[in-house]
Amino acid sequence: MRSTTRILCGLATVAALFAAPAAYAAENPYERGPDPTESSIEASRGSFAVAQTSVSSLAVTGFGGGTIYYPTSTTQGTFGAVAISPGYTATQSSIAWMGPRLASQGFVVFTIDTNTIYDQPESRGDQLLAALDYLTQRSTVRSRIDATRLAVAGHSMGGGGSLEAAQDRPSLQAAVPLAPWNTQKSWSSLRVPTFVIGGESDSVAPVASHSIPFYTSIPASAEKAYMELDNASHFFPNTANTTMAKYTLSWLKRFVDNDTRYEQFLCPAPDDRTISDYRDTCPHA
Repeated sequence: MRSTTRILCGLATVAALFAAPAAYAAENPYERGPDPTESSIEASRGSFAVAQTSVSSLAVTGFGGGTIYYPTSTTQGTFGAVAISPGYTATQSSIAWMGPRLASQGFVVFTIDTNTIYDQPESRGDQLLAALDYLTQRSTVRSRIDATRLAVAGHSMGGGGSLEAAQDRPSLQAAVPLAPWNTQKSWSSLRVPTFVIGGESDSVAPVASHSIPFYTSIPASAEKAYMELDNASHFFPNTANTTMAKYTLSWLKRFVDNDTRYEQFLCPAPDDRTISDYRDTCPHA
């Protein structure tokens, strides 16, 4: 009888060991890619092979078309998606480097053109939302996207637009305004986890009158962070920027994918000589 009991206990233990990974996956089903390291989040490319497709302005309504970057494999499931707007007088080419970089880490990324290069933040916010709607409802990659896991980002007036979009659509999972510019300074009704990134030497959208007031006005309950890049100008998002990219990726992973493996890069505050100021709501709920 004791031998039978031992055998049964042993089988139960083995079964539990095999069941453990499935239980863990069920707790966090949106994880994509291997366990992150400092070097993996700093890399110019992640573990996913990436393809891209162009979207003509003639094929869409509400925004000016753009380029979709996406992982070629869906063996791990669907992906979260992020739409990114350029700034005033700029086109998607000014932020194109972000497309394959983020997509190779496990996101569908849509770098958009705006209806006109002079569109203001409120309009750019509407266009970011129109782009997400196109991505999830009409695009050729819609079957690769989890429509419940969406985010917005943007540079300058596009960054101001990302704040507008996040305020207008609280179901978004994250927003990343980059050197954001907007005449509206208070975002007290915003509820989307928001990561504001400013440049210390920005003379177009000085952090003292844009990024910092934006960050301060967002309720802490929304989850937020502010990162200021040391000696960076207004145009830091227009070329490959490792510091910006690694923490943008970590924020998107943490809040779009609910991937707590990336929490280590955000909380406690990064100790990085390229960052002149960092504020946060750590620990994240």
